[in-house]
This record gives sequence, C-alpha cells and structure tokens, in this order.
Amino acid sequence: MRILSKAVLSGVMVISCALVNAGGLDTLQKFNSDTDGISGQFTQIVHSKKRTQTTSGTFAIQRPGLFRWEYTQPYKQTIVGDGKIVWLYDQDLAQVTKRSQNQTIGDSPAAILSNKSALNANYSLADDGQKDGIHYIQAKPKRSNTGYQNIRIGFRGDNLANMQLKDSFGNLTTITFTQINTQPKFDRSIFKFTPPKGVDVLSQ
Repeated sequence: MRILSKAVLSGVMVISCALVNAGGLDTLQKFNSDTDGISGQFTQIVHSKKRTQTTSGTFAIQRPGLFRWEYTQPYKQTIVGDGKIVWLYDQDLAQVTKRSQNQTIGDSPAAILSNKSALNANYSLADDGQKDGIHYIQAKPKRSNTGYQNIRIGFRGDNLANMQLKDSFGNLTTITFTQINTQPKFDRSIFKFTPPKGVDVLSQ
C-alpha cells in the first residue's frame, strides 16, 4: 500500500493550526478552542529508510469530525471522514476501503478533528524552538502505543507553515501547507462519499 494513509489520518488534524495573533503554544491552544473549519493545499514528503515519497493535493476540515483529503499528484486518491466512516478511494486500483472512524483515528492526531478535548487529553505540549523563522510546538503522545514518537507543528508568524510526524519506526512525514483558509464555507456534501460504480469495496 502507498505510504500515506496513516500519515494522512495523522495529518488530517493538527494540520489545522494556522491563525491568530499569538505565538507557538498559545496559537495552537486558541485554534483548538476557536477554529471550526480549515482548507488549503499541501505537499507531503515521507522519508523512510528505503525511500522518499512526495505527494500533494488539497484538504478540507469541518469540526466536529468531518474531513476530506485529496491527493492529486503523482496519483489520485481520496480520503473522506463523514463522522462515522473513513473512506479511502484509490482510483488507480479502482478500490474503496471503509473503516470505522472512531477505531481508525483512535487517539491519533486526527482525533483532534472530532473532539476538542483530544489535544490536551492525549498530548503533552511544549514550545520547541525556532528555525528559519518558523516557531515549533512539540506534541508528545501521553500513551506509548499510539505509533508516533512525536509531532512538531510549525508556524511562521500567525500562519501555519508545516507539520512533522515521526512514527515509531523512525519514518518522518513532513507536510507543508499553503493557501490556508480558516473561515471556509463548505458545501457539506463534500464530506459524504458514495463508492463509484464498478469499484471493489473492502471493509476493515
């Protein structure tokens, strides 16, 4: 399977932290309490021991619990969370995978989408210095079995710049955000998914 699904569901979340006139940790906390929707574009780079994979696309998030993550390059893949089910549609494989949203995101970073209390309940947060004009916040999971060593969220001024996720195998995923909109007006239908005719649908 392509290196993405886990990074996305991780990413689908803390991804949302672009805004307000505060620094670092305060900005993240204010986002968590105040922000209900966010959209934009992303470039995702996954560094593993064997290879580096770069993908890009667009995303949309609406709290509570709705998200859509569209990969457009170098292949097309869609991940939709409708509040109950996470749908993953791979166009090249003509295959859809469906999973329970609660079981899929658990207490991963994606859970921040569905539950505003998840940030402080599941992570220990701390400012993590600055580099190249970006201020970082580190989120370390309070539980040891989440699959992630740590997450770093970067802001350039008041704007979300990137997110870095290091998993338990040492793989590093960096997501760079552009064209951020923290006051999107969504058509709720974008958070619904109907499998196209003729594709295989797998339940997990």
